[in-house]
Amino acid sequence: MLIKFKSKSYPEVLMYQEHAKRILDLLHKDMERGVITAEEAARAVALLEGEIEESRKHQVSEQVERDVHAHHGETEDNEHEPIEVVSFSTRAYPLLEMLRAARDNHTDVLWGV
Repeated sequence: MLIKFKSKSYPEVLMYQEHAKRILDLLHKDMERGVITAEEAARAVALLEGEIEESRKHQVSEQVERDVHAHHGETEDNEHEPIEVVSFSTRAYPLLEMLRAARDNHTDVLWGV
């Protein structure tokens, strides 16, 4: 399921619910519907930047490696491109940019409405 984030100061951002959950949990926000007010945006940016920085310190976990092998096997597959893991920072970047724009332009970020 997708979550559509909206703000008057930035284009819409679509995220899979499973990826948005980590960010919304960090900000103590509900998944179904919510708002990050202009006043909350600066704190949200700081929290998300901190979480991104922390995620960059850790290597790909053993669990992710197991999942990759389980889904793609350990045999050579010359017909497919190599698997690339999408990092948390890459997934969070569009929403982080929206939050920065909301902070700078004093607008709210909404979803589920």
